[in-house]
Amino acid sequence: MLLREMPPVLSGIHGYTQESLQGNKAVRLKVYKINQNLILVYLKMIHRDITQKLTEATKSYPLLTVTGPRQSGKTTLCRAVFSEHAYTNLEEPDTRAFAREDPRGFLAQFPKGAIIDEVQRVPDLLSYLQGMVDDVPDPGKWVLTGSHNLLLSDSVGQSLAGRTAIFHLLPLNWCEISRFAQYPQTLEEALFFGSYPRIFDAGLNPADWLGDYVQTYVERDVRAITNVENLSVFQ
Repeated sequence: MLLREMPPVLSGIHGYTQESLQGNKAVRLKVYKINQNLILVYLKMIHRDITQKLTEATKSYPLLTVTGPRQSGKTTLCRAVFSEHAYTNLEEPDTRAFAREDPRGFLAQFPKGAIIDEVQRVPDLLSYLQGMVDDVPDPGKWVLTGSHNLLLSDSVGQSLAGRTAIFHLLPLNWCEISRFAQYPQTLEEALFFGSYPRIFDAGLNPADWLGDYVQTYVERDVRAITNVENLSVFQ
């Protein structure tokens, strides 16, 4: 969804973030402090149609769960909408190990709540979150994202039923695609480009990107869900 990438020199440097809307574009202002100097970076994003429902749900539920295919824009959307939340990603091996070995200590890092990305990687964490939100049901405190919809839905259904609002974020719909500066003009072009945000963000060749997507994400997830040993036979 990002129309302008962050300069590499700023990668990994934390700072203040503020978001505002300009028409159908969301504009994020990030302020970084580097060696006593303030640097302002404007990141333009397209507005996702699900945004209003997400913000409304924070008034009623202590947890929000956002599922969907990999690369559909879950992380970017949640970090933009909930920019004041802390963020952690369970895809990172050391973070995942900490969450598995000491779930109480892991969650204690976030007294004001957090966005927990790829939460299906440590499904037992949901049982600990259940107890925490039962004790302190602050609305909108926790935001969970996950890519394995079947595995995550099963875990959420067992541990967080009635405690979380659940949203399924698909890749871009046509209205969202048309908010980019460059977008398909015909049905044939739309079918060729598909609807994954990354293709439009970076102006990538959709045939190459979608082929890589199948190799790197879909095959890994199929193995994780079904224990398929020979993917060529499966295909």
